[in-house]
Amino acid sequence: ASFSGAGMIQTLGAWALRRIDPETGHGLALRALGLGLGPRGGPVASPRLAVEVAGLSLPNPIGLAAGFDKNAVALQGLARCGFGFVEVGATTPRPQPGNPRPRLFRLAEDRAVINRFGFNNNGMEAMAARLAARPAGMVLGLNLGANKDSADRAGDFAAVLTRCGERVDFVTVNVSSPNTERLRDLQGAAALAALLSGVMAARAGLARRVPVFLKIAPDLDGAALAEIAGVAQAHGVDAIIATNTTLSREGLKSASRDEKGGLSGAPLFEKSTRVLAQLSALTRIPLIGVGGIATAEQAYAKIRAGASAVQLYSALVYDGMDLPATIARGLDALLARDGFASVADAVGGGRSDWL
Repeated sequence: ASFSGAGMIQTLGAWALRRIDPETGHGLALRALGLGLGPRGGPVASPRLAVEVAGLSLPNPIGLAAGFDKNAVALQGLARCGFGFVEVGATTPRPQPGNPRPRLFRLAEDRAVINRFGFNNNGMEAMAARLAARPAGMVLGLNLGANKDSADRAGDFAAVLTRCGERVDFVTVNVSSPNTERLRDLQGAAALAALLSGVMAARAGLARRVPVFLKIAPDLDGAALAEIAGVAQAHGVDAIIATNTTLSREGLKSASRDEKGGLSGAPLFEKSTRVLAQLSALTRIPLIGVGGIATAEQAYAKIRAGASAVQLYSALVYDGMDLPATIARGLDALLARDGFASVADAVGGGRSDWL
């Protein structure tokens, strides 16, 4: 095989990053993107791939999930990686260091990752400053988080929205990270209703209407999903992201399989897609499918299960930053093969396969 200079650098870089401490490698990758290294294109676009989600016009439905660029330090580089949209964060009102290292583990045999970062980030003031210098044309979202020691977690979400909301195209209420103690308790109906009421009141104070997304866990039964769908509908949530990482360790082979934290990557694909399909049958709220996507076929499966758009993260660890563009082009070909004129035409057509 022949490589361009940039391709050779990326291949050697990926090889090196897999051989050093995962969190150090992740930091180096962000620094490289921030310096302009990496892919040189922009969003992959075609009339077939263009999609509207919650009033946002996306050039393609392939997004970057939150957690990859927690502090928005690599936006210029990410803008050239082929994504249709990017989500940064999670961001909390005050800076916090997160959990002690090591807290990121590669499970190469399973093509998976376990993390227990615990919302390590620079805080909302630093985030607001970086968002002010965002690349033109990028569809950009911010994942809202709560400080670990906060006495009012619901208030934290509203505070970050108030400070940063007008500098992004959407915000995500993250009540599904397993790495902040008792955060997932906010997925219960009463707690979620109170939280969303506060968030929507904060949004009403902004100069423009910013779509609010809700990110849920994959470890929910049918009754809990129905409850969440009802609360989300009642409070005017604009989209639901399904799903965050899982606490399940079923079928893992890698040495790090018993580390505490949230599991993402290939083992999450089926579980998260089943939850997505169930939600798709429960609500008309647009859905964004996340969990285990590494190929165009998997992105297409999520769309056919009910997702209007998708996000990825863990597969980048194994396949590099050319992956979003590769998936977008492959998805375009799959839609054309099956006679779809648009992504929207394919949404939900294969839902019954997952129920």
